[in-house]
Amino acid sequence: MKRLLIFFFLSSFIFSSCGSSNNSSTSDSPANYIENKGSDTIVNLALAWAEKYQGDHPDVRISVTGGGSGTGIAALVNGTVDLANASRKIKDEETSEAQSNGVTPVEHIIARDAIAVIVNPNNPVNELTLQQISDIYSGKYTNWNEVGGEDRPIVRLSRETNSGTHVYFLETVLRLGSKEDKTLFSTNTLLLPSSEGIISEVRDNPNAIGYDGLGYVPKDLKMIAIAKEAGGEYVLPSIDTVNDKTYAIARDLYMYTNGEPAGIIKDYLDWILSDEAQVIVAELGFVPAIK
Repeated sequence: MKRLLIFFFLSSFIFSSCGSSNNSSTSDSPANYIENKGSDTIVNLALAWAEKYQGDHPDVRISVTGGGSGTGIAALVNGTVDLANASRKIKDEETSEAQSNGVTPVEHIIARDAIAVIVNPNNPVNELTLQQISDIYSGKYTNWNEVGGEDRPIVRLSRETNSGTHVYFLETVLRLGSKEDKTLFSTNTLLLPSSEGIISEVRDNPNAIGYDGLGYVPKDLKMIAIAKEAGGEYVLPSIDTVNDKTYAIARDLYMYTNGEPAGIIKDYLDWILSDEAQVIVAELGFVPAIK
């Protein structure tokens, strides 16, 4: 997949340059330089955008790095990044910390995403309800035969806690959207640092279950059809089922700036929301932002 191919260049392919920034960026950034950091879900999309934009605007240089939504937001809070990528909303405590540092986070929805629940293709389980997935990840269910599968132990895989995808999955799936619910991941859940790690483990382990952004899921793995409740329709993730809201685990993706963007940051964000840039969103398996 294009997104996986792009990822391998991430550690060595950092866009750099000279120039100065705008008033939503860090004070010591050069005028034509944009520092973009955060969500690993968004990083390949951000790289594709940066490559295209720089090709059309050779005077602009864009540095794109991952590390997780928490890493990007922390950089924004500390004033060391122009654009923070996040696959979750900024938390109240992060906003308060930013404001105490003189930073005013402003949210921009730049795309949408479905989180696919994935298993090894040799696993006979094809469908699960949200409650069953919650019970698997909380540790209530420990064997696949408890959800219609074979007599095999369930191996739970998750992203690490600094991942926005981890936070979203915890709040939306394990806690079923309830702010009062304090359900946690089972202590036996294997936390992995990247989407690629989850894909690799599910591919190699017939007992594994994981979750990942739709665009990261290769064709050789099985996506689970999910029902919002028992007796409901089981739905697979796709651009169509995200847009018609029949798929249960879908979310907005964000970029955050310090204050309303201006100058080259505004120009870049305006382009990101253009039809030209949103075509790239669809090509990489995400869902274009609804204007």
